[in-house]
Amino acid sequence: MTDMSIIDTIGKTPLVRVNRVLTAEAKANDVRILIKLEMQNPGGSVKDRIAKNMIEDAERTGTLKSGMTVVEYTSGNTGIGLAMICAAKGYKCIIVMPQLPPFEERYIVCRMFGADVHLTAPALGMPGLKQYTEDLVAKNEGYFLVNQFYNEANPNIHYTTTGPEIWEQSGENVDYFVTGVGTGGTAAGAGKYLTEKNPDLKVICVEPTESRVHLGAAHSPHTILGIGAGIPTHFLTELATGQPYAEGSRGHVSEFLSATSAESIEWATKLAKMEGIMVGPSSGATIKVAMDLAGRPEAKGKTIVVIAASHGIRYTAHPLWKEMKEEAKVALPQPPNMSKDEGTLFWDSSKRS
Repeated sequence: MTDMSIIDTIGKTPLVRVNRVLTAEAKANDVRILIKLEMQNPGGSVKDRIAKNMIEDAERTGTLKSGMTVVEYTSGNTGIGLAMICAAKGYKCIIVMPQLPPFEERYIVCRMFGADVHLTAPALGMPGLKQYTEDLVAKNEGYFLVNQFYNEANPNIHYTTTGPEIWEQSGENVDYFVTGVGTGGTAAGAGKYLTEKNPDLKVICVEPTESRVHLGAAHSPHTILGIGAGIPTHFLTELATGQPYAEGSRGHVSEFLSATSAESIEWATKLAKMEGIMVGPSSGATIKVAMDLAGRPEAKGKTIVVIAASHGIRYTAHPLWKEMKEEAKVALPQPPNMSKDEGTLFWDSSKRS
């Protein structure tokens, strides 16, 4: 018998080693690459951690009370985590996302958890998303804005859970910590904890090559959902207040590296086909950067830990799945062929030209 709720299953995700996907340079350098499987949280992503902590922190402080409505703007995974938590706790929930085709799964999942979803004009980007949400909350008493990009409960949960889990699971042996930059909470929180344990550890933040705003570059469109919102993040800005955005370190972050949209798809696909680990595009970006690091001379014999933020099955509307979806349309025609006179085998994927 157990008294656990779905909320109690968040965290303590596995840390696994990859072998077959390693580049020749990584193998030659005898680098150990470990992936933190955050998709094994019950809502399917690392954002379950912050969703739980931000809600429960607001309950503790009295900011969120029974009968109030939880509201948040998001690229999707935080919205799913919040919708799940709100369903389990009995809160109404409104999730605000841009109206873009790759968000189809996020829309559906949030609605299945009972949340309402507001979709904003994509051309207005993150500033438009943020402004709409803030205006909505200001006009409605009893609405609670979670505010993940500024809520200290975000990095705090990574400092108290994600970082310690990694340190223990790795055998207290981590030389590089690689994470994508969405809100910056993982890098700020888990990165801080790990550098306290190993002052020589290097925290590597990953942005889309098309949107290297933490280096002072301009934002341009990309398809790596979950990272690269197009604005510098509050939590990473606060690591070195007043420091210009440029190449080099920032607080305990050693480097800001990048992957292109195409590279993120390439490496997410490699992980699925060579390691049996199905991840989203942002995790493809982080593993690509980890492989780049593993080829450096100074990485010889080192351990690199990579955050896999979300499960790949959540991205079937994303270009990550384009080839497989096109094949499936041919393999599974509508309507189906119901003939009994054309043999038994109708399709063999190995014969696809």
